Amino acid sequence: KIKENNLPSIVYGNSDNVKVGEWVLAVGNPFNLTSTVTAGIISAKARNINILSNDRSKGQNAVEAYLQTDAAVNPGNSGGALVNAKGELVGINSAIASNTGSYTGYSFAIPVNLARKVVADLLEFGEVQRAYIGVSIRDLDYKLAKEKSINDIKGVYVNGLAQGGSGEEAGIKEGDVITKVGEVDVNNVPELQEQISRYRPGDKVNVTLKRNNQEKIMKLILKNKNGNTDVVEKARAEVVSALGATFEPIGESDMKKLNIENGLKIVKLGAGKLLNSGIKEGFIILSVDKKKITSMDDLRAALENKKGGVLI
Repeated sequence: KIKENNLPSIVYGNSDNVKVGEWVLAVGNPFNLTSTVTAGIISAKARNINILSNDRSKGQNAVEAYLQTDAAVNPGNSGGALVNAKGELVGINSAIASNTGSYTGYSFAIPVNLARKVVADLLEFGEVQRAYIGVSIRDLDYKLAKEKSINDIKGVYVNGLAQGGSGEEAGIKEGDVITKVGEVDVNNVPELQEQISRYRPGDKVNVTLKRNNQEKIMKLILKNKNGNTDVVEKARAEVVSALGATFEPIGESDMKKLNIENGLKIVKLGAGKLLNSGIKEGFIILSVDKKKITSMDDLRAALENKKGGVLI
């Protein structure tokens, strides 16, 4: 399809509907060879190849749920289109598995549904809006199913819950097995992460799970990494990221015990301004430049547009 300005118009497909064994074409410019097209089939979905790093202190929580193909992809193909037999865009070529640095049989593409959501977030907010259920999860295999007396090896096992997270508030419990997000089946950790990554904080989503081999549907309101439903603005995200820490509010009992009226506790500390200043995990921030701190919003507001030093 051609627009009036004669530029090609993207015809989007749905990566959820891509089938293993389906023919696809990879388009790109490998080795500076302009407009090269190679063909292959989809050999796996939601593939995790562990090439992205996690650093929660910097807000980096990797999601890898690639479409795996045997279409030849080489350096220069990254960012190119992966299209199906209808000419619909289903993925963005991104990586290869190779011992040589060149194609040796396996290539990987970001699913188009995930890529479109990321692009929309960047255009609207300047920052990717990640939503979280607030659960610790693991793949359900035969050994775990037998140990927990689970009849069907389908879904993702809930290993733990974040206090105050969406999952806990909706009633999800440790030992539940998540089988669907919306109407999409999830059978491993990358599939679940991929589906949740398509939503923004504040979005409502139905999660189907099994508890004691009985199916239940939970209605969740997803949250951001700070534990609320606000969208994260770029400037604010950069302020928090520079600190290199993960925080949690102080509960009433802790405030009473410590004889304080407010505070934000540092529960994890990585590379950043706080560590460089000699602050340690477990410290409680009471104020910034004499402004009381009770929440992440207070902390961001106190640090925004600051130049030079601040008094913590």
